[in-house]
Amino acid sequence: MRLKVEHVTHYQYDVPVSYALQQVKLTAKDRPDQQVVHDWQIAIEGGEHQLHYTDHHGNGVDLIAVDGGSQELVIRCTGDVELLTIDGVIGPHRGPMPLWSFLRSTPRTRAGRGVRALTAQLGRDFASGIERAHALSEMVIEALPYRIGITTAETTAEQALAGEGGVCQDHAHIFIAAMRHLGHPARYVSGYLMMDDRTHQDATHAWAEAHFDHIGWVGFDISNGHSPDQRYIRVATGFDYHDAAPVRGMRYGVAEENLVVQLQVQQ
Repeated sequence: MRLKVEHVTHYQYDVPVSYALQQVKLTAKDRPDQQVVHDWQIAIEGGEHQLHYTDHHGNGVDLIAVDGGSQELVIRCTGDVELLTIDGVIGPHRGPMPLWSFLRSTPRTRAGRGVRALTAQLGRDFASGIERAHALSEMVIEALPYRIGITTAETTAEQALAGEGGVCQDHAHIFIAAMRHLGHPARYVSGYLMMDDRTHQDATHAWAEAHFDHIGWVGFDISNGHSPDQRYIRVATGFDYHDAAPVRGMRYGVAEENLVVQLQVQQ
C-alpha cells in the first residue's frame, strides 16, 4: 500500500520572538518494509534549516531556527511511502543502542504501584509472551479510556493510570512500563496512521513495540486494539515520548505560542 502524507505544524507567537530552536523528528524511516517512494520533504516558513542528523535511535532529526523577530513558524512535511504487510513484526534489533537499554525505566515509564497492580492481574496462563502482551494491551485500554484533553506531554504512566482517561501517548507509556517490569525490552513509536473513517487528523499517532526472543520487535497499538499493519508509518522511536516527539524546542523571551496542526494521511 502506498500512503501520502501532508503534515503542517503552524506556530503563532503573540509577540516577536528573538530566538527559538525547534528539534523536528518528522522524517519517515526508510527500511525494507517501509520505503519512501518520493523524497520526504520538509519546507519551512518563518525559519531556517540549521542541521540534519541521525540520532542514537536511528531517527532523522532536523534543527530549525525561528527567524529573529518572527511571529510565526510553519513546518510543512510531505511525502509518499510504500508499505508492506508485516502484521506488527518489525524483526531483529538493530542500531547502536544495546537491547538491554530498553529495559530501563524513564520518568514517564516508571512502573509504580498502578503499573505493578495492572501486571499482577495478568496471571500466568499464556502460551507465549506475545499472547500475554496482547492481553496486557486490552487491560490498558480498559483501565484508561481514550479521552483527549485530560493528560499532557509530561504526564507519566502512573499519573495517567490514576486519572480518568488519556490518549495514545499515555497508553504507550503504560504498556512500555508494564512490559519492562515483566522483563521485556520495550520502546515508544511515533508516526502516522491512515484512519478508516477520515483523512484529516489533529495529531500524529503513537504506539509501542516490545521485544521477544527468536522473533524480535513486535508492535502494539494499544489505543486501537491491534498490531500495526500497512496503514502505519514509523517515524521515530525511543525510550519514551521525549525521544520520539515530532516537534519540541526552546525559545527566549516571554512570547506565548499557539499551535495548529493540519494532517492528512491517505492512500
